[in-house]
Amino acid sequence: MSVYRPLVCLFRHGTAARAWRTLTTWSPVGAAFNARVHRRLDIFHQNVGLFGVPELSCVEGFEVVQDRALQETQQLVEEACRCPPGVQTVEIFDKLSDSLCRVADMADFIKVAHPDPSYREAAERTCINIGTMVERLNTNVDLCKSLKDLLDNEEIFSKLDPETRRVAELFLFDFEISGIHLDKKKRKEAVNLNVKLLDLSNQFLMSCHMPNRIEKRALPEHIHQHFTKDGNYIQIGGLNADAPDDLVREVAYKVFLYPNENVMHILEELLSCRDKLARLVGYESYAHRALKGTMAKSPGRLYSSEIVSVLSFSMRDSPLLYRRIKPGLNLPLGVIRAERFNIEPSLYSPYFSLGACMEGLNGLFTQLYGVSLLAEQPSVGEVWSEDVRKLAVVHETEGLLGYIYCDFFYRPDKPHQDCHFTIRGGRQLEDGQYQLPIVVLMLNLPHPTRSAPTLLSPGMMENLFHEMGHAMHSMLGRTRYQHVTGTRCVTDFAEVPSILMEYFATDYRVISQFARHYQTGQPLPQSMVARLCESKKVCGAADTQLQVFYAIMDQVYHGKPQNRSTTDIMIDMQKKYYGLPYVTNTAWQLRFSHLVGYGAKYYSYLMSRAVASMVWKQCFYKDPLNRETGERYRREMLAHGGGKEPMLMVEGMLQKRPSIEDFVNALVSDLDPDFETFIMDSEG
Repeated sequence: MSVYRPLVCLFRHGTAARAWRTLTTWSPVGAAFNARVHRRLDIFHQNVGLFGVPELSCVEGFEVVQDRALQETQQLVEEACRCPPGVQTVEIFDKLSDSLCRVADMADFIKVAHPDPSYREAAERTCINIGTMVERLNTNVDLCKSLKDLLDNEEIFSKLDPETRRVAELFLFDFEISGIHLDKKKRKEAVNLNVKLLDLSNQFLMSCHMPNRIEKRALPEHIHQHFTKDGNYIQIGGLNADAPDDLVREVAYKVFLYPNENVMHILEELLSCRDKLARLVGYESYAHRALKGTMAKSPGRLYSSEIVSVLSFSMRDSPLLYRRIKPGLNLPLGVIRAERFNIEPSLYSPYFSLGACMEGLNGLFTQLYGVSLLAEQPSVGEVWSEDVRKLAVVHETEGLLGYIYCDFFYRPDKPHQDCHFTIRGGRQLEDGQYQLPIVVLMLNLPHPTRSAPTLLSPGMMENLFHEMGHAMHSMLGRTRYQHVTGTRCVTDFAEVPSILMEYFATDYRVISQFARHYQTGQPLPQSMVARLCESKKVCGAADTQLQVFYAIMDQVYHGKPQNRSTTDIMIDMQKKYYGLPYVTNTAWQLRFSHLVGYGAKYYSYLMSRAVASMVWKQCFYKDPLNRETGERYRREMLAHGGGKEPMLMVEGMLQKRPSIEDFVNALVSDLDPDFETFIMDSEG
């Protein structure tokens, strides 16, 4: 009997049933996501706790799992310090990492996603306590010596397999960037700085997603409906970039990005602490510390003449876009281009129901990798919201690969950014089994209505494919060590699988397999897909320019300290690297949450896009559903996580080591300047 229990789609009699009458044609996974969740009554079943961790059936459980992890940590530290150098040294270090990460990663997610404030607060305390322990371990001289004894023993180290050697080197790198080589006083200072950075990072992340308020009377009444009402105030919690109304987007931009002095101070203190830490441990700047071990290697390479050529290309072609902007609408590109040159999102949404998109992903993964997505009924207490769906990822011969929890619907307590979280990493266990990875995908999609399932705009659909690319990176990886599983690789490689999925999301041969009207079942016309793809090219040059601006801005923030505010720096950089002017009394950097997770590494999106472009064009463009190519992609790139040097993975897939010129050419070729005819046509 199968252990998988597909969600049963139950519909009430009435309007909803009549409007969704064609849903009987959906596959189980499509039906699961196009139906409202109907949880069975489990009054006789025990609460299994969040993610099946029994202790997390109550708030107090966080302290229990935290204390247990800390006790296990102490035991493993003692074991590592007394064991002779060998492969077991690396295995103990990975157990140590796994013990702490399984608690810290889960708490890191719960602190931003759980609707109950008491759970969020308990998770926050756990994050701080585990994070503090990690920083202390990274400056533990005896623990470091046990690892260094292995790396210094050439005879033993040379006999280790390549993945084990790389993981050992990565662990040593963690020690080095934490200041293990410093004297006792400076090591303590490094620990204190890291602890302070944890707190500042958490504060900044939370503030990035907090809404701003404005009095109702300050806004025209006819746009109130687009925002959340709070007594005499309107709450604005995002940019509303997909809104067709120019005024709605303008108001959202100016109110949401209005400067907050307290958050400004947090960001500046965060950058200052990072600089102090980097210099303390021997780096020229935080950017130099952050880029060590990446594909970019050092900040200097990011300012090369080749990169400037991409910028020049963007600047040259952007006027084709800017002449379409209405006079007086002084807003950045990301807000202005919501209508995408006569591409009306509402015309596409009926073909992109959430269930249809999930069917498309399921079909794509089945054809490329032999993998299926199976909807499961979560147990009591396993999920944090009734809207969360659980997917089992199953390979046709390997069996269960892991679990994906999908938190897709908007809630006021959720962060507004689409993102993924690793809850548990995969690794090889001592008994020969594999520890199954668990990830969460979080998106902010509209709830279904009585007359329609959740309908996605083209941008939402693309974001779904992007985030699922991250999830499958974890699901398809089979590393020996959890320290390098899935997306736990260098940042400028981690985005490659997700960005590659965006190419699949805009290819008609893929879209035609799932995009069909939720009521009539009619497929999305090929002409509409072609127009959607062309509209992306129209904005491509300006998008690239924006990404270059963000990347350089990030590098300047994390380079040599400057005696001016982050806003003044941003205004200066915008004048130099961006084609649209700064909007007075805004501070978008205070909403730029990537400054925490991608500090000094935001360039990774550009570099990853270049790699993804090369992989797509060389390997998938001719036949995006080819199983042989999919298996090779898994074998060469997805399977290794961070256990293999990233450029070697790229080289294995492309059969050549790309140069800086290759990276730049890949970005430029994606921009495709031959779209003037399309613009003239849409003006007609």
